[in-house]
Amino acid sequence: MATVPLNGAVIAGSHNAEIGLPDGWRILAQGGSAVEAVEAVTRVVEDNEADHSVGYTGFPNLIGDVQLDAAIMDGARRRVGAVGALEGYRHPITVARAVMEKLPHTFLVGAGAARFADEIGQTAEDLLTDETREIWRSGIAGHLPGKLEMFRGPLAQLTALAADPEHVHGTVNVVARDAQGDLAVAVSTSGWAWKYPGRIGDSPVIGTGIYADNRYGAAGCTGLGEVSIRGGLVRDIISRIAAGQDAEAAARAAIEDLLPIALDFPDSAIMNTILLTPDGQVRSFTTGPALQHVSMRAGDEAPVRSDSITVAWPGVELQR
Repeated sequence: MATVPLNGAVIAGSHNAEIGLPDGWRILAQGGSAVEAVEAVTRVVEDNEADHSVGYTGFPNLIGDVQLDAAIMDGARRRVGAVGALEGYRHPITVARAVMEKLPHTFLVGAGAARFADEIGQTAEDLLTDETREIWRSGIAGHLPGKLEMFRGPLAQLTALAADPEHVHGTVNVVARDAQGDLAVAVSTSGWAWKYPGRIGDSPVIGTGIYADNRYGAAGCTGLGEVSIRGGLVRDIISRIAAGQDAEAAARAAIEDLLPIALDFPDSAIMNTILLTPDGQVRSFTTGPALQHVSMRAGDEAPVRSDSITVAWPGVELQR
């Protein structure tokens, strides 16, 4: 593709998207779509063996299975595709895009998502590496009176005993505006480490962890999905903008509105959100420690880091 006028094209993401952002920017600079760009960035992060919150090498659930969630949304037509609890395929974002473009459905989970991944030609593989297997075994076994293999109690007991080793509740969020003015967002995650098998977080839930509408903006979030699911965070932000609120005020108000829910998780609740406005402005927000987002637009030779805006949740403190 030939280089085209960029007309406000921009791509941005959560801090861990930095590794893939140049790939997405090249697509935009050559006239590619926002959907293509956010998928490309997300795939690079899913391949990143150093990132245990997304894709390959993602932390497993309680029984040692890596289950991945992802979603992608096209702001031009509000098309969407999502997958949840996908096992054995490292690129759930590509499967999610295929759901959006090839099926009359929007959301596939579990065995159905894996079957579809195979049908579209994705390569099946074991996503649990030796490193993550050892972290999982030591993390779970360290909370048990005997050997992990001997535990026969209800798994629900372990959800209280085990702890996320990094408190990341990690996810990658990528938002983009292409030269045609179309918006898109992609979200991918391996979810909460040591989660109960089959647990779905906010990432693939449309309106909760991801939303895009060319008229008002595109947004994605990461953090404790149980909080944002109960509050419908991302759709709330976009709805407030649609009602006339300034983008920053809308995000602040929507995040602050989650406080009563977050107080149910006073030692672990955290929320990080990235927002792209129709005119290409990027802002990110966090209720936790200092954080940054990354972005690229015309003239940038490398991803640019920018500080997130802190939104206080009184009474909630992430325990490490």
